[in-house]
Amino acid sequence: MKMNKKTYLSIEEITSLPTLSGTNISDDGKNVAFVKKTANWNDNTYRNQVWIYEKDKGHCYPLTTRDIDSTYPLWSPDSRNIAYLSPVDDGNNKKNQIFVKSIDGYSGVQITDEKEGVNKFKWEPTGKGFYYVAQSIESETIKKRKELYGDFHHIGKEYQNNCLYYIEIEKVIQNDDKYEHENSIVYQLTEGKDFHVHEFDISNDGKKVVLMATPSPNMEDYINGNLYILDIKAGELQKMNIDKLLGGSVCFSPDGSKICYSASIREKDYYKTHIQDSTLEIYDINNGELIQPLTDFDSTVIPLRWTSKGILIRWQNKTNYLIGLLSDDGTVEMLSEKEDSFIMDASITRDGNHLSYNKAITNETFEIYLDDEKITNENSFFNGKLKSNREIISWQSSDGLEIEGVLSTPVEFDANKKYPLLVVIHGGPAWASFPIFSDCFNEKYPIEQFVEKGFIVLEPNYRGSSGYGNEFLKANYRKQGLADYDDVISGVDKLVNQGIVDKDRVGVMGWSNGGYISAFCATFSSRFKAISVGGGITNWNTHYVNTDIPYFIRMYLGNDPWNDPEIYTKTSPLTYIKSACTPTLIQHGEKDARIPIPNAYGLYQGLRDMEVDTELIIFKGMAYSSDQPGINVAIMKQNLIWFSHYILGESMKDFRVL
Repeated sequence: MKMNKKTYLSIEEITSLPTLSGTNISDDGKNVAFVKKTANWNDNTYRNQVWIYEKDKGHCYPLTTRDIDSTYPLWSPDSRNIAYLSPVDDGNNKKNQIFVKSIDGYSGVQITDEKEGVNKFKWEPTGKGFYYVAQSIESETIKKRKELYGDFHHIGKEYQNNCLYYIEIEKVIQNDDKYEHENSIVYQLTEGKDFHVHEFDISNDGKKVVLMATPSPNMEDYINGNLYILDIKAGELQKMNIDKLLGGSVCFSPDGSKICYSASIREKDYYKTHIQDSTLEIYDINNGELIQPLTDFDSTVIPLRWTSKGILIRWQNKTNYLIGLLSDDGTVEMLSEKEDSFIMDASITRDGNHLSYNKAITNETFEIYLDDEKITNENSFFNGKLKSNREIISWQSSDGLEIEGVLSTPVEFDANKKYPLLVVIHGGPAWASFPIFSDCFNEKYPIEQFVEKGFIVLEPNYRGSSGYGNEFLKANYRKQGLADYDDVISGVDKLVNQGIVDKDRVGVMGWSNGGYISAFCATFSSRFKAISVGGGITNWNTHYVNTDIPYFIRMYLGNDPWNDPEIYTKTSPLTYIKSACTPTLIQHGEKDARIPIPNAYGLYQGLRDMEVDTELIIFKGMAYSSDQPGINVAIMKQNLIWFSHYILGESMKDFRVL
C-alpha cells in the first residue's frame, strides 16, 4: 500500500488557519468567550465568530451562527449573559452594534442603534447598561453646507470624534426582545468637539469613568492625549494634566481611588531628543500623587485589569509575551512561563482567582487556556502536515550590538548543506518576529512554502524592535536604513560563515517598516539576488508630507525635513537609486494612509530608469492589509513566484495571472 507523502501547508491552507483573539472570562471563573476568525472562501471574506467555553459542559461551541459576524465578547457582571458587537446593515453600510445573548435563554437582542456604529463598550458594574464609544453624528451645520455648496473637508479643523455614551438595558429588553430607539435611554456623556475618546474604564462603584482622550482622531494629535475623570452623577469632567505620552489601556483600582496606565516622557520638543523611556504609572485621584511601580520594564508593559490581588499586566520579553500580577509594593508574580510563551491577550476575574488567556508556544499556533488548562485544539490543523522548525539565533551587528532573529528550517535540515536564504523583515519598527506559527503575524510571506521550496528563512529583530529594553528600542534613532541594513546583513553573514547559506542566493522582503528596510537593501546593496518591497517608505521627504503620522518620522529622524534635510536624504532608499541592480517586486495597498502610495511609484520609476527588473502591484481598496483572504493568497503567491524565479531559476509564467 502506497502511503501519501506528507507536505507543508499550502498557501490556501496557511490563509485558512483560524486565528483566536478577544479572550474574556466570566467573573464566576466558569466560562470563557473568545473570537475565532476564519477565511470564508465562498464570498472571499474573513468571518469572525464569538465562541463560548462552558466549564461545566467541558466543550467549546459558537455563540452565533456562521453567517453572523461577531466580535468583542464581554460577560455580564453576573456571568449569565454575553454581550458582543455585530454589524447591522443601515441601508448604506454595515455598522457594529451591541447585542446581548444569554447562554441559556433568549436569542440575541440588539441594544444600540448608533448611526456610525459602536467602537468599543463595557458593562455598567451592576449589569444594568453599557458605556460605549461611538463616533459623533455629523453636525447640522456641515449637512446644510453640503446642501448649499457641495462636499468638501476643512483639513485639521473638522472631525467626527469618538464620544462616550451610556444606554440602559432594561428598557430595551422589555420591548418584546425588539429594539426601538428611545432618546430617553441613551445618554451622551462627552462632547464631540475637541475631545476624541480612545480608552476608558469604569470604577467598581459605577460613580466615575476614566477616559484617555485626544483633541481629534488625527494620528498627529496622538501626542496630545490626556486623562480625564468623569463624575457620572454630577456630569463633571476633570482633566488630570498628565504630561506624558499615553498609550495602551487604563484601569481603576478596586476602590476607585487610583488609576493605572502606561506612559512615556513627553517634552515640548520631544522629537529633537530620543524616544523616551516608558513604563506603568499609578495616579492617586485623591491627592494627585504619581507612583511608578515598575522601574525595570520597557515600553511594552500595559495594565489589563486591577483586581483585589493586584494589577494584571502584560509585557514583551524578547520573543516572549508574558503576564503577571503587579502588587502594591512593585513586585510581580509571574502568571506565565518565562520562556517559550507568547500570550496575545488575557482576562482575569475581579477577585484575581481565575484567569483565561490566548497563548502560543514555539512552532505552534494559538490556543485558549482557562486556569492553565488548554480548552481549544487549533493545532490539530497541522495533523498530517510537515512544519518548519523555528529557533532563536543571535549575532553581532557591525557596531557590536547583539541582534536576535528567528530562523526557520526544514524538517530534514542538513547543517552540512548550503541553502538559499530568504530574509523576512517585520514592520514597526517597535514590533518583533516570534518563533510561533500564526498567520495573523505574517499574512503576506509564505514561510512554509519557502521552506518546502528549499529555502531557509531568517526573521531579524533589528535595532528598534520591541521587547529588548528601552536602550535597544532607541538604538535606531537617526540611524534608519543604514543601521537596519547592518543588522540584517550581519545576520546573513553569520549564516554564510556557518556554512549553511549560499551567499550568492539570498533574497530579502518585508512590509511597512520591513518594506522600507527592503527598499533600502534594494538601492544601497548588491548583496541580494531578489527583493520584495511591501508597503515601504522610499523617500522620507515626500513621505513626511503624505503620511498621517509625520510625528512618527520626527521622533525617529530627530527633526523635520525643512530643518534637517541631510538626515532625510541619508536615510532615504531613493538617494541610492543609481546603484540599484537587484530585481525588485513592489506591492502596495491603494488606500494605505500610513505609508501612502507615492512611495511605491517613486521606487518603481527609479528602478525602471536604472533598467532594473521590477514589477509594481497595487491592491485596490487595500490599506495596510486586506479583508479578503484571496488578496492575501495573491500577495503570497506573487512573492513565492518572484523568489523562486530569481533565486531558484523557476518560471514566471503564472505571475501576471494571479
